[in-house]
Amino acid sequence: MSKKSDSKDTEYWKGKRVLVTGAAGFIGSHLTESMVPLCAHTRALVQYRSDGRAGWLEGSASKMDIEILAGDVRDRDSVRRAVEGSDVVFHLAALIGIPYSYEAPLSYVHTNAEGTFHVLTACRDSGVGLMVQTSTSEVYGSAQQVPISESHPLQAQSPYSASKIAADKFAEAFHLSFDVPVVTVRPFNTYGPRQSPRAIIPAIMTQLLQGNDLRLGNTETTRDLNFVLDTVRGFRLAAQSPEAVGEVVNLGTGKEISIGDLATMIMSTVGVNRSVVVEDQRVRPSKSEVMRLCADNTKARTLLGWEPEYSLEEGLKITFEWVQQNLDAIAREEYAV
Repeated sequence: MSKKSDSKDTEYWKGKRVLVTGAAGFIGSHLTESMVPLCAHTRALVQYRSDGRAGWLEGSASKMDIEILAGDVRDRDSVRRAVEGSDVVFHLAALIGIPYSYEAPLSYVHTNAEGTFHVLTACRDSGVGLMVQTSTSEVYGSAQQVPISESHPLQAQSPYSASKIAADKFAEAFHLSFDVPVVTVRPFNTYGPRQSPRAIIPAIMTQLLQGNDLRLGNTETTRDLNFVLDTVRGFRLAAQSPEAVGEVVNLGTGKEISIGDLATMIMSTVGVNRSVVVEDQRVRPSKSEVMRLCADNTKARTLLGWEPEYSLEEGLKITFEWVQQNLDAIAREEYAV
């Protein structure tokens, strides 16, 4: 939960019927759990698995207070069943791995674009009070001006980002064409406990804990890093802000750090020093590499009353403790696309 309690938060969500798609994942599981102490009736749509497990919600202390539905956003009927009766729908289900989008781009179209279309259609047909669409800073491509505001041009520098641009535009179209109440939240680089070890921060931490040299991609790119609980709070505030309907809102710190400097900071935080090796397989195609990401968060501050509560140093310490405790479950010796 947030560092500071907010009685207005609890008052708003009490009794609300909330659906989170992608609830088994990294950000989705944190958002789903955050709704339980706020007394929302919380429903989670998780991708069907034959073993019946619910991803990161499986071991959650809040699991018994969450209605978990297995399905797939690519399937119109399972989406419709999940959305029915909801007051607020947080749509987070997505394929997110950028390198894999070069290998299987059509799968990103089906999940991210078509899946979002199914959620929007179900929200329209069910009369949902609000849908929160999850975007990504990757839709901006490399910064043409810094900081990046919501009016920055969209540039698809990977099949992943193209699929997310399509999803965002479907959300815009459904709002303008069918009056579906939608707010699009555009998080910059979220990190924290439960993130895949493919992502840069857990990738660095797992390699350090395994005693390896750091094998990285381009160390000169910069990213705007947000702790997951700050991102989750931004989602909730977006849903609570009537002025945000129809808007796109960045969630970012407004600060950028290069991957090389980030690696140095993490090594300093955990008291370990290793050599950095740039591996070709971790480097994106040159025209696809997003060189700079740094948010203009003015709209989030003025429209939502949101600003980050966790410093990068605080968030890294919390994340490292989690990685230490879960190393056996998440660590890999070889790079995974």
